[in-house]
This record gives sequence, structure tokens and C-alpha cells, in this order.
Amino acid sequence: MPSGRVEDGSSTRERPGPPLARTTLDRSAHRRRDAEWLAAAWERARVLVLDTRSGGRTLITDDNRLLLFTPENAPDVPPESRLFLGEEPDGGPVFAVDAPLPSVAGARPASLRDVGHQLDDRDAGLMTTALALANWHAASGFSPVSGGATSAQEAGWSRIDAGGKQVWPRTDPAMIVLVHDGVPGPDGRCLLGNNAAWTGAPDIRRFSCLAGYVEPGESAEAAVIREVAEEVGLPIAGISYVASQPWPFPGSLMLGFNAIADPSLPVTVDPEEIVEARWFTRREIGTIVGGGEVLTHDGLRVGLPMGASIAHYLIATWLAE
Repeated sequence: MPSGRVEDGSSTRERPGPPLARTTLDRSAHRRRDAEWLAAAWERARVLVLDTRSGGRTLITDDNRLLLFTPENAPDVPPESRLFLGEEPDGGPVFAVDAPLPSVAGARPASLRDVGHQLDDRDAGLMTTALALANWHAASGFSPVSGGATSAQEAGWSRIDAGGKQVWPRTDPAMIVLVHDGVPGPDGRCLLGNNAAWTGAPDIRRFSCLAGYVEPGESAEAAVIREVAEEVGLPIAGISYVASQPWPFPGSLMLGFNAIADPSLPVTVDPEEIVEARWFTRREIGTIVGGGEVLTHDGLRVGLPMGASIAHYLIATWLAE
């Protein structure tokens, strides 16, 4: 076991759902203004170190567990920079600090994108919360109200300027939808697109669900209809909510939906958003998931979303139907 690791003895509960929607953490919001309790809690805390300057990476052990530190072994940061995440089932307090990662034998730096789907419920909840909160602090050094410099308050759950203007962490709602034809069995099809902003291996074209931010004054369902029409030019019906998960890159909440469209209608992509969109059968998706190859029209291998994403969850759930 790498040095600095703290075991809490809690058990992991298996729960279906998107990989980053899992947690065993009690956020204990009533503790955030209790300075005396927080100071005492730090002395016995489990500390998660992550570095927003390196893309939010943290240390992961060889068995895909978070490496947590004792306060004595954690990087030294001012008390106001300690982010209180909450309490574990055994009552142990957990804090996060945003600092360069130390080098520890038996542990490697990794991002939530890389390992989110491999973490257990406890570690997925801790890392997702820590990253979302640390990203907000990294981008909130000045007040959007006054323009003045801000400092952390409430154990990391708010910031305040010199005039007393207080701001709290924000989450941006976004929709993501798996459009399919409603047909059961191996010949049923889903529509996936390749985003113009994506980069990756030169021989792979990654396809995923259609997604976009919910605009002001808009419902999530209205955003689904609008985004599908804008990106691929298709009308949809049968919109149904599936699940949600946080996506702290830097601070979104992904609201997952299914919707039905007619594959006989023409697909007209918005070239500023989508390079290519096409219908895939369950048979083709199953081939890719199983490690086989499906090729694009120009000979590239088709790739699917990363395992930590809700897009992967939506596709895998549809595949299993």
C-alpha cells in the first residue's frame, strides 16, 4: 500500500446508473460554517490532493483507488484553501486541496475522464465533488457582482469580496440525448455524431450522443428538441428522461434523455458543430463494444465515448435493451 493512504473501512454499494452519479458521501452542509469543528476535523481528516493546473489529475493506486493523505502528509496549504467535501459513513471527514501532486511509489496521476468509470462508488463521489469545487475556485478569483478579488468562505463552498458580496458554486445544466429509431433487436438503430471540436487518434473517428447547454428560459426537453434540430436537422418524438450525472469539466450537470427519430429522413448536419452523423445498428455498436472494428465511409475506425461519460451509459443501456 502506498504511503499516505488512509483506509476508512466503508463498504461499496453497487448501484446502477451513470458512473459519476455514484457516491457514499454525506456532504454535511451544516458543518461548513462551524470553524471550530472544521479545525478539529482537519486533524483527523482524509485529504484528497488534486491539481487543476494539470487538468484536475489526482493520484490513483495500482488497484484503481484514490490515494488519500493524512493532514501531516498532505501538501501544506492555508486553512482557507482546504475544501471540506463531507463525512464518510464511518464519520471520517474528507477534505480536498488543489496543489501540485507529490510523487508516491505505487500511485500514478490520472484524470476523472481516465478512471471515473473504474472507481468505486465512494471514490467516484469524492473525486467528482472535489474536481467540480476546485474548478469553480480556480475560475472565481474575482466577484462577478463587483469585480473585486474574492476569498474562500464556508469551508470552500462560497467566496466573498471585500464589500461582503458573496457568490456560490454554479452548475451549468446541459442535455445529452441518444436518438434512436425505437426498433428492438440487433437491427434497431441509434444516431451518433462526431463533433467538430474533438481531437484524437488520426485513425479513429469518435461518435457520441448529441448534446448541448440548456439556454436561459429553456426547459431541458426544449433544449433536446432544439439541439437535435440544429445539429442534425431531424424532428424527434418520445422524449424520455433517463438519468443525470455531474461532468466537472469545468462544471456541468448532464441531463440524459432518449428520443425517437425516423431514419428514413435526411440527416443535415451543422458543419460548425458536427463533422459527421450516422445511424448505427445495435449489431454494429455491439461489435465495437466487443473490441471489433466498424469503419467510417472514409476508412477510419469508429470509436465510442469514454467509459466515464453519461454518453457511454446511454449507449450501453440502449444496447442492452
